[in-house]
Order: sequence, then structure tokens, then C-alpha cells
Amino acid sequence: MEQVRVTLANGIELDVVDSGPREGPVLIFLHGFPESHRTWRYQIARFSDRFRCIAPDQRGYRGSSRPQAVERYAPSELIGDVFLLADALGVERFTIVGHDWGGALAWAVALRGQGSRVERAILCNAAHPVIYARLLWTDPAQRAAGQYMRLYRDTSRDDEVRQHGLLALVGGTGNGTGALPEDDPEERERVLADWADGEAALAMINWYRATPLAVPPEDAPYTIPADAKLPRVPVLTIPTLVIWALDDHALTPRNIDGLDEFVTDLTLETIPDCGHFLTWQAPDRVNAAMERFLARLG
Repeated sequence: MEQVRVTLANGIELDVVDSGPREGPVLIFLHGFPESHRTWRYQIARFSDRFRCIAPDQRGYRGSSRPQAVERYAPSELIGDVFLLADALGVERFTIVGHDWGGALAWAVALRGQGSRVERAILCNAAHPVIYARLLWTDPAQRAAGQYMRLYRDTSRDDEVRQHGLLALVGGTGNGTGALPEDDPEERERVLADWADGEAALAMINWYRATPLAVPPEDAPYTIPADAKLPRVPVLTIPTLVIWALDDHALTPRNIDGLDEFVTDLTLETIPDCGHFLTWQAPDRVNAAMERFLARLG
């Protein structure tokens, strides 16, 4: 997948895959941590004959701009990157597709752009911001699964990461071993090469440090404090597909309970016996779910 360098109006430069017919409907793919545009390699191969598929290496990843200040990864800046990328490529309306952190961003982009620029949303193991924030306070399993974020926010090992790369921090975790394809040695080497850049690794971790999301310690009471600042978002009304792999190490299936409270036009598809990195661990099932959803809408 060839990439082009795209300069946004805010000065950020992104390396971007832009494949498929220019006149076709647009899918903008947002990857998560600790991956890249290659998260979507099977989806781009499947849909680029009919859709214009746009997949950036997001701010902080690989060769894209990676400002070092934590505040440069605030949600407002990351949301802005997506709309400015569409502007730079001459795209007015699009479907947003996201996984993991890219999925969290896709929720925000969809909520911000519904009724104007965002026509549809496809979320792959991407927790709704309100449901996830509640579960971190109230659900023991999700709180335990989310403790890795507290580790990433701890700056005490930054020198080690800067010297040895991301594997120094994520090695042996679900975000480490789970993100390394076991049956594709060539892809595994690509990922390890990306992780070897210590400065890029710290930029990637800044996504966790800039979010206002509260991650309570495991021994905190399982109640929502009166002063907790939970996200407040509007209801999403555009057609929305949520694909959820049920064996996710970081996000429990409870994240899909009650989604219809927040999404009026919801299609939910689950994938059993699959972990967090479903876009390449179960590409046929992800692609089939996307095909059904997109075909229904035309």
C-alpha cells in the first residue's frame, strides 16, 4: 500500500494511503494503538475497488508528525486532524471507520460530523465513550482490563522507552504480544521495526496521557463518585455498525450492552473466538459484516 504525504491546515503532516476510485464513496480508516494504517490492509484490499479508501498513520505514529508535548494529543486536536485530512484530500462527505483508539476517535468524529460531513460510522472493538467511562468505575472486569492505561501514563520509564522502543513497555502484554501476528513473519517484522523508534513510541503513548478519561485504581470503590466528570455526548443518529470480537483482552463485552440508548440506527455484529485485533485476526468476518452494512445502505 503506497502512501502519500499530506500536509494539514494545522501544519501536521500525515503519511496516508489513498486508494480506490476518486469518484467513489469515501471510507476513512483510523487505526489504534500500537498499530498503523496496516491495521486495515485486508479491508482496503477488499473495498478499494468500489470505495475510495483513506487510511492515515495518525499523529504520533511512524513517519507522520509526532509533536512531543502531551497536550498536542488532546482529543480536540486529533478530531481536527480527521476533518482537516478530508479537507486536504477534497473529501466533503465520508464514512468513518475506526478500531481501538482510532475507534474512540471515530465515535467523536461521527458525533461531531453527523448530519453534515459524516454519513455512516463503523466501529471495530471501539467502546462508546459514555459506556466505557461508566464501566471503568462500576465493573470489576473492565476496570482490571483497563489498568494498562495507568501504566502508560506513568512517565518513570520514559528513558527506557526512548532508548529501547515501545517493546520495553508493552512486551508481554495484550497490546504487545497480541499486536504481533504469529502466522505472518514479514508483518511481524514490520511492526517490530515501527516499535523500535523510541521517540515515536513516546508520541504514541501520549494518546493515553492527553485523554481526560479517568482510570481509577483497582482498589477504588465500584461506584461513580458524585464529582466524576463522565463524558456527555449527543445521541448518534447516522447509520452505525459496531463489530465486536468477544475475546478482547482490553475491552469486555459489557461495552456493547445498552448501545441502543446512544445510537438510534444501530447494527451490531459479534465475532466469537477472536481477540482485540479483529481487523486482521478475523478479516473475512469483519469484511463480511462491513459488506452487509454498506450494501444495505447503498
